[in-house]
Amino acid sequence: MHYGHLRLAEEAIAHLGLGGVRWIPAGQPPHRGTPQVSAQQRLEMVLRSTENNARFSIDPSEVEAAVPSYTVHTLERLRRELGAEQPLVLLVGADAFAGLATWHRWRDIFALAHVAVSHRPGFPVETNSLPHELATEFNDRRLTDVGGLKLGPAGGIVTFAMTQLAISATQIRKLLANGLSARYLLPDAVLDYIHLHQLYKST
Repeated sequence: MHYGHLRLAEEAIAHLGLGGVRWIPAGQPPHRGTPQVSAQQRLEMVLRSTENNARFSIDPSEVEAAVPSYTVHTLERLRRELGAEQPLVLLVGADAFAGLATWHRWRDIFALAHVAVSHRPGFPVETNSLPHELATEFNDRRLTDVGGLKLGPAGGIVTFAMTQLAISATQIRKLLANGLSARYLLPDAVLDYIHLHQLYKST
Protein backbone atom coordinates (compact mmCIF):
# COMPACT_ATOMS: atom_id res chain seq x y z
CA MET A 1 0.00 0.00 0.00
CA HIS A 2 1.42 3.37 -1.00
CA TYR A 3 0.26 6.92 -1.51
CA GLY A 4 -0.64 6.28 -5.16
CA HIS A 5 -3.28 3.75 -4.08
CA LEU A 6 -4.63 6.03 -1.36
CA ARG A 7 -4.77 9.08 -3.60
CA LEU A 8 -6.60 7.09 -6.30
CA ALA A 9 -9.30 6.11 -3.79
CA GLU A 10 -9.60 9.64 -2.42
CA GLU A 11 -9.93 11.22 -5.86
CA ALA A 12 -12.35 8.54 -7.04
CA ILE A 13 -14.70 9.43 -4.19
CA ALA A 14 -14.57 13.10 -5.21
CA HIS A 15 -14.75 12.67 -9.00
CA LEU A 16 -17.39 9.93 -9.05
CA GLY A 17 -19.52 10.89 -6.08
CA LEU A 18 -18.93 7.59 -4.30
CA GLY A 19 -20.25 6.90 -0.82
CA GLY A 20 -16.91 5.34 0.11
CA VAL A 21 -14.26 2.87 -0.98
CA ARG A 22 -14.08 -0.72 0.20
CA TRP A 23 -10.55 -2.13 0.18
CA ILE A 24 -10.37 -5.88 -0.52
CA PRO A 25 -6.85 -7.30 -0.28
CA ALA A 26 -6.40 -10.42 -2.40
CA GLY A 27 -5.69 -13.63 -0.54
CA GLN A 28 -4.01 -15.37 -3.47
CA PRO A 29 -3.60 -12.99 -6.46
CA PRO A 30 -4.02 -15.22 -9.55
CA HIS A 31 -2.34 -12.87 -12.07
CA ARG A 32 1.04 -12.60 -10.37
CA GLY A 33 3.58 -14.72 -8.56
CA THR A 34 3.29 -15.61 -4.90
CA PRO A 35 3.64 -12.39 -2.85
CA GLN A 36 6.76 -12.00 -0.72
CA VAL A 37 4.69 -11.48 2.42
CA SER A 38 1.68 -13.30 3.80
CA ALA A 39 -1.91 -12.34 3.07
CA GLN A 40 -2.40 -11.48 6.75
CA GLN A 41 0.60 -9.13 6.66
CA ARG A 42 -0.73 -7.43 3.54
CA LEU A 43 -4.11 -7.06 5.23
CA GLU A 44 -2.45 -5.46 8.25
CA MET A 45 -0.67 -2.94 6.02
CA VAL A 46 -3.97 -2.00 4.36
CA LEU A 47 -5.58 -1.58 7.78
CA ARG A 48 -2.77 0.71 8.91
CA SER A 49 -2.93 2.74 5.68
CA THR A 50 -6.65 3.41 5.82
CA GLU A 51 -7.46 3.64 9.54
CA ASN A 52 -7.80 7.43 9.64
CA ASN A 53 -10.23 7.83 6.73
CA ALA A 54 -13.88 7.34 7.67
CA ARG A 55 -14.85 6.83 4.02
CA PHE A 56 -12.57 3.80 3.68
CA SER A 57 -13.61 0.34 4.87
CA ILE A 58 -11.73 -2.96 4.84
CA ASP A 59 -13.10 -6.29 3.65
CA PRO A 60 -10.87 -9.19 4.81
CA SER A 61 -12.99 -11.91 3.16
CA GLU A 62 -10.54 -12.74 0.36
CA VAL A 63 -7.63 -13.09 2.78
CA GLU A 64 -9.65 -15.37 5.04
CA ALA A 65 -10.92 -17.52 2.13
CA ALA A 66 -7.38 -18.63 1.17
CA VAL A 67 -8.39 -19.33 -2.44
CA PRO A 68 -7.41 -17.53 -5.68
CA SER A 69 -8.98 -14.06 -5.63
CA TYR A 70 -10.77 -13.55 -8.95
CA THR A 71 -12.48 -10.19 -9.30
CA VAL A 72 -15.65 -11.68 -10.75
CA HIS A 73 -16.04 -13.98 -7.71
CA THR A 74 -15.50 -11.04 -5.36
CA LEU A 75 -18.16 -9.00 -7.16
CA GLU A 76 -20.59 -11.92 -7.04
CA ARG A 77 -20.10 -12.10 -3.29
CA LEU A 78 -20.64 -8.36 -2.93
CA ARG A 79 -23.84 -8.58 -4.97
CA ARG A 80 -25.15 -11.25 -2.60
CA GLU A 81 -24.36 -8.95 0.32
CA LEU A 82 -25.59 -5.66 -1.14
CA GLY A 83 -28.50 -6.84 -3.28
CA ALA A 84 -29.15 -6.46 -6.98
CA GLU A 85 -30.00 -2.73 -7.04
CA GLN A 86 -27.11 -1.10 -5.15
CA PRO A 87 -24.77 0.71 -7.58
CA LEU A 88 -21.27 -0.78 -7.31
CA VAL A 89 -18.13 0.65 -8.93
CA LEU A 90 -14.91 -1.29 -9.55
CA LEU A 91 -11.88 1.03 -9.54
CA VAL A 92 -9.01 0.14 -11.87
CA GLY A 93 -6.02 1.94 -13.32
CA ALA A 94 -5.67 2.39 -17.08
CA ASP A 95 -2.89 -0.21 -17.34
CA ALA A 96 -4.96 -2.83 -15.51
CA PHE A 97 -8.02 -1.99 -17.61
CA ALA A 98 -6.03 -2.52 -20.82
CA GLY A 99 -5.52 -6.14 -19.72
CA LEU A 100 -9.12 -6.70 -18.60
CA ALA A 101 -9.85 -9.13 -21.44
CA THR A 102 -7.35 -11.58 -19.91
CA TRP A 103 -9.24 -11.69 -16.58
CA HIS A 104 -11.34 -14.68 -15.54
CA ARG A 105 -14.92 -14.28 -16.90
CA TRP A 106 -14.18 -10.64 -17.60
CA ARG A 107 -17.40 -9.91 -19.47
CA ASP A 108 -19.46 -10.98 -16.46
CA ILE A 109 -17.91 -8.11 -14.48
CA PHE A 110 -20.13 -5.62 -16.31
CA ALA A 111 -23.29 -7.37 -15.12
CA LEU A 112 -22.07 -6.99 -11.53
CA ALA A 113 -20.55 -3.51 -11.36
CA HIS A 114 -19.71 -0.33 -13.18
CA VAL A 115 -16.02 0.10 -14.01
CA ALA A 116 -14.18 3.38 -13.33
CA VAL A 117 -10.81 3.73 -15.05
CA SER A 118 -8.26 6.22 -13.73
CA HIS A 119 -5.66 7.66 -16.08
CA ARG A 120 -2.86 10.20 -16.09
CA PRO A 121 -3.91 13.81 -16.77
CA GLY A 122 -3.69 14.46 -20.51
CA PHE A 123 -3.53 10.75 -21.35
CA PRO A 124 -7.14 9.53 -21.65
CA VAL A 125 -8.02 5.93 -22.42
CA GLU A 126 -7.79 5.48 -26.21
CA THR A 127 -9.83 2.73 -27.82
CA ASN A 128 -7.14 2.09 -30.45
CA SER A 129 -4.79 1.03 -27.66
CA LEU A 130 -7.21 -1.64 -26.38
CA PRO A 131 -7.78 -5.19 -27.65
CA HIS A 132 -10.66 -5.19 -30.14
CA GLU A 133 -13.17 -6.99 -27.93
CA LEU A 134 -12.43 -4.71 -24.98
CA ALA A 135 -12.55 -1.59 -27.18
CA THR A 136 -16.03 -2.66 -28.31
CA GLU A 137 -17.23 -3.00 -24.72
CA PHE A 138 -15.62 0.33 -23.85
CA ASN A 139 -17.39 2.17 -26.67
CA ASP A 140 -20.74 0.52 -26.00
CA ARG A 141 -20.70 1.08 -22.23
CA ARG A 142 -18.94 4.41 -21.81
CA LEU A 143 -20.80 7.01 -19.77
CA THR A 144 -20.02 10.65 -20.52
CA ASP A 145 -21.61 11.78 -17.24
CA VAL A 146 -20.51 10.15 -13.98
CA GLY A 147 -24.01 10.79 -12.68
CA GLY A 148 -24.99 7.76 -14.75
CA LEU A 149 -23.31 5.57 -12.15
CA LYS A 150 -26.24 6.21 -9.82
CA LEU A 151 -28.90 5.40 -12.42
CA GLY A 152 -28.24 1.66 -12.44
CA PRO A 153 -26.40 -0.96 -10.41
CA ALA A 154 -23.83 -1.98 -13.05
CA GLY A 155 -22.80 -1.98 -16.69
CA GLY A 156 -21.26 1.44 -17.31
CA ILE A 157 -17.66 2.52 -17.85
CA VAL A 158 -16.37 5.94 -16.80
CA THR A 159 -12.88 7.40 -16.94
CA PHE A 160 -11.30 10.09 -14.79
CA ALA A 161 -7.92 11.78 -14.56
CA MET A 162 -6.13 11.51 -11.25
CA THR A 163 -3.11 13.30 -9.83
CA GLN A 164 -0.08 11.50 -11.18
CA LEU A 165 2.13 10.05 -8.46
CA ALA A 166 5.00 8.10 -9.98
CA ILE A 167 5.08 5.51 -7.21
CA SER A 168 5.00 1.77 -7.71
CA ALA A 169 4.92 -1.13 -5.27
CA THR A 170 7.69 -2.78 -7.32
CA GLN A 171 9.89 0.28 -6.87
CA ILE A 172 9.25 0.30 -3.12
CA ARG A 173 10.07 -3.40 -2.76
CA LYS A 174 13.35 -2.88 -4.62
CA LEU A 175 14.31 0.02 -2.36
CA LEU A 176 13.58 -2.01 0.75
CA ALA A 177 15.40 -5.08 -0.57
CA ASN A 178 18.49 -2.92 -1.12
CA GLY A 179 18.30 -1.30 2.31
CA LEU A 180 17.33 2.09 0.86
CA SER A 181 14.75 4.53 2.19
CA ALA A 182 11.11 4.31 1.07
CA ARG A 183 10.05 7.18 3.30
CA TYR A 184 7.43 9.56 1.85
CA LEU A 185 6.33 6.91 -0.69
CA LEU A 186 3.95 5.18 1.72
CA PRO A 187 2.40 5.93 5.11
CA ASP A 188 4.75 5.91 8.09
CA ALA A 189 2.51 3.38 9.85
CA VAL A 190 3.07 0.91 7.00
CA LEU A 191 6.80 1.60 6.83
CA ASP A 192 7.08 1.04 10.58
CA TYR A 193 5.27 -2.29 10.21
CA ILE A 194 7.60 -3.34 7.38
CA HIS A 195 10.68 -2.50 9.44
CA LEU A 196 9.31 -4.14 12.58
CA HIS A 197 8.71 -7.45 10.77
CA GLN A 198 11.75 -7.19 8.47
CA LEU A 199 9.61 -7.53 5.34
CA TYR A 200 10.95 -7.37 1.76
CA LYS A 201 14.53 -7.91 2.83
CA SER A 202 16.80 -9.61 0.30
CA THR A 203 17.69 -13.12 1.31
